[in-house]
Amino acid sequence: MKYKKISVTDSEKLIRDARPMILDCRDLKDYKAGHLEDALHVHEGLKESLIKRGDKQRSLLIYCYYGHASEHLAEFFADFGFKDVYSLEGGYSGWKENRKDASDAA
Repeated sequence: MKYKKISVTDSEKLIRDARPMILDCRDLKDYKAGHLEDALHVHEGLKESLIKRGDKQRSLLIYCYYGHASEHLAEFFADFGFKDVYSLEGGYSGWKENRKDASDAA
C-alpha cells in the first residue's frame, strides 16, 4: 500500500507535528456545513494543480464521509509521487464522533 490509513487520534498528532495539507473529498455542500480546520475542498482543478505543482514532500491527510473514498484519492496522490499520504479512518464522521466522545469525557 502506497498510502497509510491513520486513526483520528494519530491524525491529531500528525496535524500538530507535521502540519499536512488536509484535503476534504466530500461534496461541497457538506464541506461548507463543516470540515477540519484548514482543510481544502477537493475538486478537479485542485487535484490537477497539486499534481503539477504540489510539494510532493509535504504530507497529505485526506478524508471523506466514512474513510472509503479517501482511500482511493490517497492512492491516486501516492501514484503521482506524493511521499506521505494518509487516509483518515472513519472519515469526517469518525472525527466528529471522536470529538463528541472527548467533550463528553471532559
